[in-house]
This record gives sequence, structure tokens and C-alpha cells, in this order.
Amino acid sequence: MFLVGIGLLQSLVKMILWRPDVVFTKGGYVCLPVGVAAKLLRIPLVIHDSDAHPGLTNRILAKWATFIATGAPLEYYPYDAKRTTYVGIPIDTKFQPFSSDAQRAAKGEWGIVSDKSLIVITGGGLGAARVNRAVAQSLKKLQRLGSVVLVAGAGQYDTLRAELPPDSNRFQLYPFVTKMHSLLGAADVVVTRAGATTILELAALQKPTILIPNAKLTGGHQLKNAAVYEEAGATIVLNEDAMEADTDILVEAVRSILDDPKDAQAMAKRFSAFSKPNAAKDVARMILKARKRKL
Repeated sequence: MFLVGIGLLQSLVKMILWRPDVVFTKGGYVCLPVGVAAKLLRIPLVIHDSDAHPGLTNRILAKWATFIATGAPLEYYPYDAKRTTYVGIPIDTKFQPFSSDAQRAAKGEWGIVSDKSLIVITGGGLGAARVNRAVAQSLKKLQRLGSVVLVAGAGQYDTLRAELPPDSNRFQLYPFVTKMHSLLGAADVVVTRAGATTILELAALQKPTILIPNAKLTGGHQLKNAAVYEEAGATIVLNEDAMEADTDILVEAVRSILDDPKDAQAMAKRFSAFSKPNAAKDVARMILKARKRKL
């Protein structure tokens, strides 16, 4: 709270000097003093909430926001409907459906056998230790279903590199990937955490997806993110504790997708309904509209 107080003073000074027409915030504790300063100086405030679980900062700032944008459907938020719009999450335009030919070409780029199913598993930029362990323990079974690419995160890469087979056209291990749209586009099934942006990137790609939410993150927001898409029949959601106790749960979830392409395609189609390709433009329009209200 002491640092938030200092942040408020800093924000007031900056805004008096900069005289912004609009303030746009994305949530998180660093946005609180900025948003409060905007309120005190009567500067229009636009907020965006990516997660289906609103954080404390956004719940506070929503009382004063001129407009509120959400990443998930409005029924998951307690905000004033008159000021709130479901826009989705702005993502890179490279995340869009891959044709069969484009998918085969992408597999070739990554040195993966093009006529085999590709299972991509990622725990995000920092990796996911429990997911990585489950993959390491079940790798042979997963490889019977297809080629496997594991993006393990830099912190666990060296340990896994010593334990797992060398890279080949059937298995690859990376600490981090920059061309994620290409790797995910090459995939036949993706296993990942339930971060809001990653979810909507996969929805835009129309990929059959297995979510393993991290229940320990703030407010259980990944559990709530995953529940939105599970309720719509758009993804499969696994309980991390159960998967850690029995890694066959992960293997069977992957198998269920690869063994029934028709059902997997239908699931991916339901998932794509959440894609919002105009999210960035819609947020920009809200910001400009807020500015016009001030003029």
C-alpha cells in the first residue's frame, strides 16, 4: 500500500506534465495508482480485463471507468453493462487458421514429419514444471500418438535436456519459441496453460486444445478462464493434480482428440467462435470515443 501511495503521487505528477486525453489500463496492481490519478484529474479512463475473473485493480477502477472492455463474454463480469463491451483480446494477426497445405509446410519448417500428428505442449514463457514432468514421464506413450514438441521454459530446459531424447523429427525440446504462431499452426493438438491471451490465440487458429489451468495463480483466474471454454464444449480441461498423479490422463486426452478428427474439428469450430479478430480496433475505438467525450 505504501508503494501504491508513492505510485499515485508519481502518476499525478506525470499526468499533470503530460496532460493525456485518455488513460488506458490493463489491470494489475501497477495500474491502480495510474487509474486513481486519472479519476482525480478527471481524465477519461478505459480499462480492459483479459481474464474471466476480474482482478482487484479492475474491480476498483471499473467504478470510474468511462468504458470497460472484456476478454470473455459479459456474463462472467460484475461490470455495468451500459459501459462494458465484450471485445476479446488483441492478438497478432498471424494467429489465424492454417490450411492443410500451410500446416504441412509449417511442420516442415520445424523439421517435423509431415504425415504424423503433431502434439505441441507449452507451459508459457516461464514453463510449467508439473506439466513438464508429466510429459517427461509419458513421452514414450505420447510419441506412439504422434510427434511431440515441448516448450519447457528456460528455467527447466537444462534439466529436461539431460533427461529426454535428443531432438529429432519425432521429438523436440525448446526453452522458448519466438515464432509461436508457426509452431501452434503446425500442431494437430495443443496442450497448454489457461492464460487468457494464449487461449484466444488458439481460438483464432481453430486448434483442438487441452487446457491445464494453474490453480495456484491469483484468484484462481486460470481455472475460471478454462471453465468458460469447457462449458461451451470448446476445449478439454484437465485437473493438474489428477494429471500429476496419473499421467495417463494426459495421454488419453490427447488420444481422444487424435482418434476422432471429426469431433476434434467440431470442438475447434466451437472454440473459434470466441475469436475476436477486430479486438484491437474495437479497443482503439473505445479509447477514441472516450477522448471525444472529454472534448
